[in-house]
Amino acid sequence: MVLPPQAQEEILTRMRRIEGQARGVQRMVREGRDCLEILTQLASLRSAAYGASVLLTKHYAIQCLQNADDHESPEQAVQGLVDVLLRTPH
Repeated sequence: MVLPPQAQEEILTRMRRIEGQARGVQRMVREGRDCLEILTQLASLRSAAYGASVLLTKHYAIQCLQNADDHESPEQAVQGLVDVLLRTPH
């Protein structure tokens, strides 16, 4: 599946933000910051990653239902999506 350009840019923007948050957490650990502060930032990072996952899932679901190829039925595509989502911790 290829993402539409607008969705691709939105996901890349989110990933850059996540990357910055991860660097910030690393810096906090190196500086010996308070554990509660670090956990708060990790919770924000987890939330940001979840948001990116939801966005990608939405586009994947739309694409797989609209454009099932010769190798995969829409049902198989949806089952693949469900399988991945069930592996994702909440």
